[in-house]
Amino acid sequence: MGDFEMDRKVLETHASPQTQRDLSLFFEPQSLAVIGSLREGYFGGYVVIKTLLKAGFEGRIYPVNPSYQEVLGLRVYPSIKGIPEEIDLALMIINRRSVPNVMRECAEKGIKAVVVVSDGFAERDEEGVRLQEEIVEIARQVGMRIIGPNTAGIANPANGLIPDPYEMGYERVKAGGIAICAQTGMINPQAFPYADIRYGVSKICDYGNKCDVDECDLLKYLENDPATRVITMYLESIRDGRRFLEISRRVTSKKPLLILKSGRTKEGARVSVSHTGSLAVDDQIFDAACKQAGIIRLETFHELFELPKIFVSQPLPKGNRLGIVTFTGGVGVLAIDEGEKYGLSVVKLSPETRTKLNAIFPDLGKKIVDIGPAMAVINNYMDIYSEILKAVLLDDHMDCLLNIIWTSPFEDFVEEYLKFYDGLKGSYQKTIATWIYGPSLSLIHKMSYRMEDLGFPVFSNIETAIKALGIAYQYSNRKKGGA
Repeated sequence: MGDFEMDRKVLETHASPQTQRDLSLFFEPQSLAVIGSLREGYFGGYVVIKTLLKAGFEGRIYPVNPSYQEVLGLRVYPSIKGIPEEIDLALMIINRRSVPNVMRECAEKGIKAVVVVSDGFAERDEEGVRLQEEIVEIARQVGMRIIGPNTAGIANPANGLIPDPYEMGYERVKAGGIAICAQTGMINPQAFPYADIRYGVSKICDYGNKCDVDECDLLKYLENDPATRVITMYLESIRDGRRFLEISRRVTSKKPLLILKSGRTKEGARVSVSHTGSLAVDDQIFDAACKQAGIIRLETFHELFELPKIFVSQPLPKGNRLGIVTFTGGVGVLAIDEGEKYGLSVVKLSPETRTKLNAIFPDLGKKIVDIGPAMAVINNYMDIYSEILKAVLLDDHMDCLLNIIWTSPFEDFVEEYLKFYDGLKGSYQKTIATWIYGPSLSLIHKMSYRMEDLGFPVFSNIETAIKALGIAYQYSNRKKGGA
């Protein structure tokens, strides 16, 4: 892997080592200038300011536009130079040809962090390439950092910094431990229903064309970010392969790193050039790099958002011994096959646990603890459900549990489940992944949301639930020095 040079980018315009700085000004600014259109609508500076105010941004906001005097109760300045205060972060939503001149004004003002939302740079044409080179040169001369261009921006829900240029339809993103970074605005609040998910987000960053700040810079920042417990990334390219490997190894020794990479095929790699001006890396090289650095590789865009929650709500499994409690034996058998892909082995419960389960119902104490037969005989199966689950969770032969729940068609049963799980939370140091099924989609959603509020991650299908347990085991095993 000594020649692991993933790609040189279309532009060799990365900031010099002398300008490498902490990225905290992007995510923890005390003051923010919003430069661009302030006309009401679904996109632009007006939307950014409105969203910041609704989200409770803790810093000062300075709108910049020569055609306005006031917007949303804030004074508007004709230019960056007219703002009397120091500015930590500037966000530009202007015509691409205007960006270099405004960058020069930002440089004169002493601004060290700029998000360029504007598109039409290296991803479009030769003029865009030239403009991108120009703004990077301006930034390099004064030690300024740039995220973008061609980006939907950044977010830090903990301090209300959600400067989304698109109308997102809700006010807040829940703060939490998962950082989500990508070369696409599809991770930003206008494109993903963060208001409806139960886990919290530490940071969001669409780094766009990566003319300056790239995946390595983000990794280095998030490595030491106390709010971030797990990092997920979507990549189309990697600029500096050696640096990426070095930082990734360090990061994965502290927190999980999950990456989805596109451009696996020649056609996908070719198209990525027109999206962000990037050249994709050979997929086999990238796969080997992931294994070497301890990176968890994702397969689908959906996994980018769903799999990380196993790391923020559950303890890491101590081993690969898998328990299964289910209402359907058939799905339990499928889970055994799926678990083998990740090194999980279905456990034979201890003699004491098997005796206890068989006393509850004949033949219950098998490898797959199938409640289905008992449910068909016992009128109110909820009377025995809690006893069964507690007995399995107390078994020292088991490290992690696949928990398959049937909701029933009745809301009363859902409430009974939730009451039981509320009493269960924090009592057992076993990794639990849950899949819920039943005849009512609304009850499945309701129970899933409330289960996750209690700290029990629920997954959309059985394969993803097993994969969550599998990658948690693999990461735990690597941290302990396993293969």
